[in-house]
Amino acid sequence: MAKEISASMIETFSEKIHSVAENKVIQDSVMKNGINAATLNSDAVVSMNPVFSEEIETGKVADQKLSGRCWMFAALNTFRHKFSADFNLKDFELSQNYTLFWDKFEKANYFLESIIDTAAEPLDGRLVSWLMETPQQDGGQWDMLVAIIEKYGVVPKQVMPETYQSSRTVELNRVLNTKLREVAGILRTMSAAGKSSEELEKAKTAALGAIYRILAFALGEPPKTFDFEYRDEDKKFHRDLGITPQEFFKKYIGLDLNDYIAVINAPTQDKPYKKTYTVQYLGTVVGGHPIKYLNVDMETLKSLAISQIKEGESVWFGCDVGKYSDNKLGIMDTALFDYTTAFGTEFKMTKAERLDYKHSCLTHAMVLTGVNLVDGKSNRWKVENSWGEKWGTKGYFAMSDPWMDDYTYQVVINKKYLSNELKAAFEQKPIELKPWDPMGALAVMQ
Repeated sequence: MAKEISASMIETFSEKIHSVAENKVIQDSVMKNGINAATLNSDAVVSMNPVFSEEIETGKVADQKLSGRCWMFAALNTFRHKFSADFNLKDFELSQNYTLFWDKFEKANYFLESIIDTAAEPLDGRLVSWLMETPQQDGGQWDMLVAIIEKYGVVPKQVMPETYQSSRTVELNRVLNTKLREVAGILRTMSAAGKSSEELEKAKTAALGAIYRILAFALGEPPKTFDFEYRDEDKKFHRDLGITPQEFFKKYIGLDLNDYIAVINAPTQDKPYKKTYTVQYLGTVVGGHPIKYLNVDMETLKSLAISQIKEGESVWFGCDVGKYSDNKLGIMDTALFDYTTAFGTEFKMTKAERLDYKHSCLTHAMVLTGVNLVDGKSNRWKVENSWGEKWGTKGYFAMSDPWMDDYTYQVVINKKYLSNELKAAFEQKPIELKPWDPMGALAVMQ
């Protein structure tokens, strides 16, 4: 039988607080300054010196502004690092607005196809409720952007620059989701009435025409071809006329994206290491590049990232950025705030428990551009964020190794750094996870 909170219980709790004189000082500090400011560990701040033994020169930090495109910025940043080095062009950026347009258009189609596929499922069932909760949004993962780039390529930022709405996506998302939920209702009603697949497809195509129009007005229409002109750091002028976005990626970025795989650390009992996983109803391009992860222990994940950094290539990674981090200082460290001493209680969930009990998951994507090695072991990492230069050290963050262990969930690694055993493991057919599994979380942090 449930037991209510009693007056005597409350009195006991209050007396316990007042029995320790120092508690009044802590209480006053927290009330005046806030929890994080009052518990900030100055020793942790000093220890996170933004200097690294292995470091990649990457230039000025980009700014995603008021949008959840971190995963997109992070991926495009890894590409521009290579471009800048290959073509001697400083602070070059690829158009994040271009990939945003196609991502949202493809997500709309993916959602409507999912609605048709689940038409026989109950409207109030968990699956359809999950689909309806967010028809489309800004967030994503590495494999989702690979699918976009394989189909549409990329363009320089000057060819399709930012618009008001690409930098402030709330209103656009609201309009798109209003339309998509309306169409979802129409498609389910048509399906219940026994309409043919051809009729459903016709209704879906008409809806996509409306979505395209909304996107074209808000973001501009993506170019089919463009002229690429630039002057490099040696003041030499270059011109490439009439190039397509797909040709541009092949010629100027020149990566085979199939060489790169998503490596995760999910230490929960339902996900054995050295197995591959995918997530139901997670994707962008219907029939495009699939979501596929290889799960490994954390030491393996870090060693792979270190190998890639030491070879001069930055690393896309996904993490839970809001935990034990200070944006102004640009520090992510599990020792940054001393909550235990301040509140007299321990916080000791394991990484697996944080995943299982919905306390943590991937929320943000950034780029690893350096690591500090002491006797071959990492103790802190250099992180390129996408929030502009006003945070951290001109936009760069320092991340401790314990924070990496606890709150990093995914890195993207060239397969050449994998052992033969891991290469073979990646070739396994992936185990399907439910749509709401924590490994299906999207990087969407603004």
